[in-house]
Amino acid sequence: MPSNTIVERVAADLLKYPPFDRLDQAALLDLAASVSLAYHEEGEILFRKSDAQKEHAFMVMKGAVRLFDTIDGKEVLVDLCDEGDVFGVRAIFSRHDYVLTAQVAEESLLFEIPADKIRRLLETDPAVALFFAGAFARSFEEIEHTLSRALDADSQSGKEPSYRHFLENETLEVKPVTSVVTCPPDISIQEAASIMSEHNIGSIIVVSPENHPLGIITDTDLRKKVVARPGSIKEKPVSEIMSSPVYTITGGKTIADMVMLMVKTKLRHFCITADGSFDSPVEGIISEHDIITSEGNNPAVIMKAIMQADSPNQLKEQRDKAESLLQVYISQEVALHFISNIITEINDAIITRAIDFSIREIAEESGRERPTTEFCWLSLGSEGRKEQLLRTDQDNAILYREPPPGEEDAVHSYYLALGEKVTGILQHCGFVKCPADIMASNPVWCQPFSVWKGYFSKWIATPEPKAVMNSTIFFDFRPVYGQAKIAAELKQEIFGLVSKNRGFLEFFAKNALQNPPPLGFFRNFLVEKSRDHANEFDIKARAMMPLSDAARVLSYELKIPEYLSTSERFRKLATIMPGMKDLAPEAAAGYEFLMRLRAVNGLENGSSGRYIKPESLNKIQRQTLRNVFSTIEKVQKTLNLRFQLDYIRD
Repeated sequence: MPSNTIVERVAADLLKYPPFDRLDQAALLDLAASVSLAYHEEGEILFRKSDAQKEHAFMVMKGAVRLFDTIDGKEVLVDLCDEGDVFGVRAIFSRHDYVLTAQVAEESLLFEIPADKIRRLLETDPAVALFFAGAFARSFEEIEHTLSRALDADSQSGKEPSYRHFLENETLEVKPVTSVVTCPPDISIQEAASIMSEHNIGSIIVVSPENHPLGIITDTDLRKKVVARPGSIKEKPVSEIMSSPVYTITGGKTIADMVMLMVKTKLRHFCITADGSFDSPVEGIISEHDIITSEGNNPAVIMKAIMQADSPNQLKEQRDKAESLLQVYISQEVALHFISNIITEINDAIITRAIDFSIREIAEESGRERPTTEFCWLSLGSEGRKEQLLRTDQDNAILYREPPPGEEDAVHSYYLALGEKVTGILQHCGFVKCPADIMASNPVWCQPFSVWKGYFSKWIATPEPKAVMNSTIFFDFRPVYGQAKIAAELKQEIFGLVSKNRGFLEFFAKNALQNPPPLGFFRNFLVEKSRDHANEFDIKARAMMPLSDAARVLSYELKIPEYLSTSERFRKLATIMPGMKDLAPEAAAGYEFLMRLRAVNGLENGSSGRYIKPESLNKIQRQTLRNVFSTIEKVQKTLNLRFQLDYIRD
């Protein structure tokens, strides 16, 4: 046990830096008593990418540590940690292997903080948990941007393509074949070929009595070394034609790892052994086929298949694949902003292709060509905010320019027919119809610019309950197909209307306070009482909507023109609202946690994920939820103060 003096000195050092500056004295001293101090020389490797997690995280007290990845044999610096920086926590938090290599950049003194202490803090201290949640999100974003820049630099310099689209699958593992067919080195070539034929496989591993790999025989070996050679050597032992040594690797390789390995080695089969060497037992095999199969879940491949699809059935097939991709991303702790961007791109591509199909089908059926009047397909609500991870119900509309005089009915008829066909295709792909019929197939929501301007003018000028309900859906519109400039013009019109009607913003803000955070959630679960969802927690209404509503109000007040997600809105607000500098990133991280939790629940139960059984949550999820509720309370207090809502009568 270190002396009190040493513990106090360590505590004083920890207290200088977040998140430890947020600990109370007792927790700080307890943590300090468990910390070790270690000296490391320049160039020393602390851990490598894919190494198993250590039982401690690191904090730099003096010196610096490089965090880097390797792309095409070239080191790419992702981050440089200096005094006060904590690293190596993600592996503890997610219980996954390291995703980068850490190397000492100069002589350094590092604190080693035990993993169990970190886990305890994550479970018991809201400030620490939220700090690391935000840090994780930012670090993944930085990793992606840095590696993207590295690949861009390679391509611009004329180097061989670096398989840029595999970057998106940096964390997706190739699933190896684990039921490996093997044979001893002394059986005949003919016997080995018979075994391969019987099992319908393209390769067989030759192993020692200890099951260590000695070589490999593939279909190519049989064609080139047996069939193509004069004379018969079928009775010769397989050891005469096997390729040796076998290229051995450890398990857990990503698609990116394997593609780069194939390019580097020019090989198509890789043997997985217990320690990655040929002196340990065979555990699996990865072939080119396995890599290509995994590539089917690559977002770039899915996107390409969607744009080349020629039927709604093919669109549905690719959206089903996207659901599998979502499952993998969620299970492997991929950053939520990255997941939502990918799924949004896929959803948008499906909408785009569905519109192309529908325009062609209308022409074939009735001979009607699309009017010259420009139009724009709008996604609304969660899809408009780029947050529709699961296939929930549709919310969409059509906005078009004013038709020429006398053509109003014809133009409206055409775009309404288009809306009916597109929403039908989306329903076929798994996006159910909106219960409130807020869809482009409804003539009310398929209208020219002047009508849409009138809708918003009425909602803003005379805010009442139905107008507020509409505002939560229609104010989150986003152009997906057609002339995006029409949507941009409509948004500017709305900003002008809002500026003239401050009362609407106040009403808008007051509505955002209708769902206060359930701070007593864990003492008395605030659950639904309806028959369909009795004793379940409504994560959308009681946790997500308070944040999305608040972000929407502030975005319209400050006239933010971009089409942003709730998290992106909060991050933008952090840069333009000094009073939200610290709270907004906290709210963004909290909202992404809620999105992830809902997606996990939906995937596990084959539902929208909206209603969660409280008993299904683990301790860290419960604690993080409590932290988010606290954040919601602070956001709502900020909104209340900003618009002085206590002085507004109902």
